Amino acid sequence: MSGMKIAVAGASGRMGKMLIETIVAADDASLAGALDIPQSAFLGTDAGMSLGKHTGVNIESEFATALANAEFLIDFTRPEGTLEHLKYCAEHGIKMIIGTTGFDDAGKAAIAEAAKKTAIVFAPNMSVGVNVTLKLLEMAAKSFSHGYDIEIIEAHHRHKVDAPSGTALKMGEVIADTLGRDLKEVGVFAREGVTGERDPSSIGFATIRGGDIVGDHTVLFAGIGERVEITHKSSSRVTYAHGSLRAARFLVDKTTGLYDMYDVLGLN
Repeated sequence: MSGMKIAVAGASGRMGKMLIETIVAADDASLAGALDIPQSAFLGTDAGMSLGKHTGVNIESEFATALANAEFLIDFTRPEGTLEHLKYCAEHGIKMIIGTTGFDDAGKAAIAEAAKKTAIVFAPNMSVGVNVTLKLLEMAAKSFSHGYDIEIIEAHHRHKVDAPSGTALKMGEVIADTLGRDLKEVGVFAREGVTGERDPSSIGFATIRGGDIVGDHTVLFAGIGERVEITHKSSSRVTYAHGSLRAARFLVDKTTGLYDMYDVLGLN
């Protein structure tokens, strides 16, 4: 086993399989563990079976077994699962790359606390393109601070369980912070019936769920006589996997601390 020793949570899921395929193909990483829920039908099988590859790593549900050889855990699961993994990793010095979305304030606080014991990259989207888009939104918000209405439209596959997406919320937070607003106060997440005239300080969200859409996000700056749209579209989950490996490389020389993809990409 050579290079970065990386384990994957949710190993039998769509994202888990993509992460495993990407790690196996990387020159500087090796698959060190595959973790899944006790109810998974794939427990005890080789983590590369669905990819037609033999990795020598079986999918396990026990943390101690699945993470015994791991230096890193990449986690794109659910908040409740990620927080359980977080406790174990913090106690055993395993670095984490967390792409899970849907955390409440308490969950985010737990991640920040765990970062005092181990190094963590936590971002709602690991895509390099999305994070460059976030930087572009900062620039756009400064120029469109007056006279432009801001709306965020996101679309994902039918299986996604949280809405708006973590990426859409991050976009809203970036814009609100740039404009000196609090997204909790100005975010509008539903419209129905007689809503009255639009509050010019608000940031609206619209959510679409259907089919196998990997992830589309558009921010609309609508002024009088013109509108500007900044859009990012994902056609494959591989972009999240490649971003996760970049995050792991960033953490190689870190022992503690909480970082995001801006840190990884040098965008701060």
